[in-house]
Amino acid sequence: MPWFRLFLPFAGAYFLSYLYRTANAVVGPALSDELALGAGSLGLLTSAYFLAFALAQLPLGMFLDRFGARRVEAALLLVAAAGAALFARGDSLAGLAWARGLIGLGVSACLMAAFKAFSQWFPAERQASLTGWIMTAGGLGALAATAPLEAVLRLSGWREIFAGLAALTLIVALWLFASVPERGGPARPEPLAAQWAGVRQVFASAHFWRFAPLGLMLTGGFMAVQSLWSVSWLMQVNGQTRAEAAAHLAGMSVAMLLAYVAIGALATGLARRGIRPSLLLGGALGFSLLALALIVAEASPHTRLLWIVYGSCASFGTLAYSQTAAGFPLRLAGRANTAYNLLVFVGAFGAQWGLGLLIDTLQAQGHSPADAHRGAFAILLALQATAYAWFLHAGRRR
Repeated sequence: MPWFRLFLPFAGAYFLSYLYRTANAVVGPALSDELALGAGSLGLLTSAYFLAFALAQLPLGMFLDRFGARRVEAALLLVAAAGAALFARGDSLAGLAWARGLIGLGVSACLMAAFKAFSQWFPAERQASLTGWIMTAGGLGALAATAPLEAVLRLSGWREIFAGLAALTLIVALWLFASVPERGGPARPEPLAAQWAGVRQVFASAHFWRFAPLGLMLTGGFMAVQSLWSVSWLMQVNGQTRAEAAAHLAGMSVAMLLAYVAIGALATGLARRGIRPSLLLGGALGFSLLALALIVAEASPHTRLLWIVYGSCASFGTLAYSQTAAGFPLRLAGRANTAYNLLVFVGAFGAQWGLGLLIDTLQAQGHSPADAHRGAFAILLALQATAYAWFLHAGRRR
């Protein structure tokens, strides 16, 4: 199967998914200024993406099994394009939140559909590398949503940016539908009742709940910070300009990109040498917690280096998808991944909105914006450390 017909359309879609996810970190201050939004309102607006994304995950797994990756993702990308067009015209918090939710719903299949298609068209020994490469496409989207997006924002407005994204998303939807080949599933798809029974089996598994808190608190929390609150922290706590903060975010995104490339290139070889993916996952997430602790404690003047370490180590959280699915029969692997993805995006929604509410509450109690950010991030760090401790404890029990 030609690489460009199958991989590249999914890579383009996942690039857009990550770009949408992270864009508000840069355009957020402009949104706040134009619409007079507080931290809580901005957090709710931005996190509507994550809520819609999360709610789509369980039915998404069943739709992918029944209708195929090509049709499901192409149709949902049309929803994302409509959401971006509505966002470009929005003039109220409610309208923008609904539009942001449509975007989240529309890109909710970008990673899971790619996994589904890769499992059908590529042999098992190539799956780890393909995971790394598709995550690399997402890393490029995250990078595009930093300094490049900030440069475009100086030349135009956020409305023009989202109108352009709507057109680009429509093009990718048509490209994917026209390019990706169809491969039929079983003659008689599994009944819905049996599919739901499989979902219940996943959620009842002790293996699943070993990894679930990592997705909920560490990966979800990181996504909330990366996609909104990183720039706010750098501006309010470290006193940087928006351009300086965007440059920090660009450095973190480059580090994430390199981490995904490393996963794609090295994970299989390291496993053959006895360095299991679960060991990589635990070690890297431990370093990500240490980096975030140093950021919160303001323990070093080298802030860019700390954010780079934080981003690159947190990126290894993607290994939890394959580790979660590995504990189930192949017929349940898709539902295990979408169940895990559900918790990741529930965590991202809760952390993104929750941090905004905490910041507003602390400021209302008389704390400065900088101290309010410090308090909110400290609570996030404590919750992430608890989830990490559970992962280590459950691993020892197994």
